[in-house]
Amino acid sequence: MDAILEQKQKAALEAVKHVKDNFIVGLGSGSTAALAIEALGKQVKTQNLHIKGIPSSYQAFQLAVDCGIPITTLEEHPQIDVTIDGADQLTTELFLIKGGGAALAREKIVAAASKQNIIIADQNKKAAHLGANNQFVPIEVIPFALTPVKQKLCELGAKPVVREAKGKLGPILTDNGNAVIDGYFGEIANPADLAVKIKMIPGVVETGFFVGLTDIAYIGMDNTVEKIAKQRK
Repeated sequence: MDAILEQKQKAALEAVKHVKDNFIVGLGSGSTAALAIEALGKQVKTQNLHIKGIPSSYQAFQLAVDCGIPITTLEEHPQIDVTIDGADQLTTELFLIKGGGAALAREKIVAAASKQNIIIADQNKKAAHLGANNQFVPIEVIPFALTPVKQKLCELGAKPVVREAKGKLGPILTDNGNAVIDGYFGEIANPADLAVKIKMIPGVVETGFFVGLTDIAYIGMDNTVEKIAKQRK
């Protein structure tokens, strides 16, 4: 196991300790969240843990099914006990950028419906400011609005890049059938303010800024796991 994977694994194992019997669990997307889903699947099979999962993407849905986790929906359970997800970047204030896997809108819906949100990450995801190290901000956009949204993002100081699909021509499409623009802003002084400005652009469905949505982050280090906890306002 390489060092980064080991750090993610440590963080995931800490996060799943928050999951109790009969919980409704939000299942995040991406390679780090997948480790938590796999760990929960093992508990379902070996420890007779009774949970139901609400996946934030088709990728998370498939993995949960493969791991033997029963699936439910927000229609059946509009309040989630705990969600475990990853992040592309996070700060000590628990400001996040998410959406590298193009599941940002559904991830935010699941997060907003959760009593407790737990983020897991390796130490490379931690930064002093969002946008550092050339980290882009994913923005989900209705395809019809791609060009005017790109223009508005330029006016906000971004370099916008439409994320291209792999294996076929054209932009990547989210589970909602939308495109994704990756906005390069550099270091961002006020992510909450910028998130509102982007969200107000007609055609923008959601931004990858997650501000005020996280209770605990577990950050895997070489020899330990750092825990950051904040009271959500």
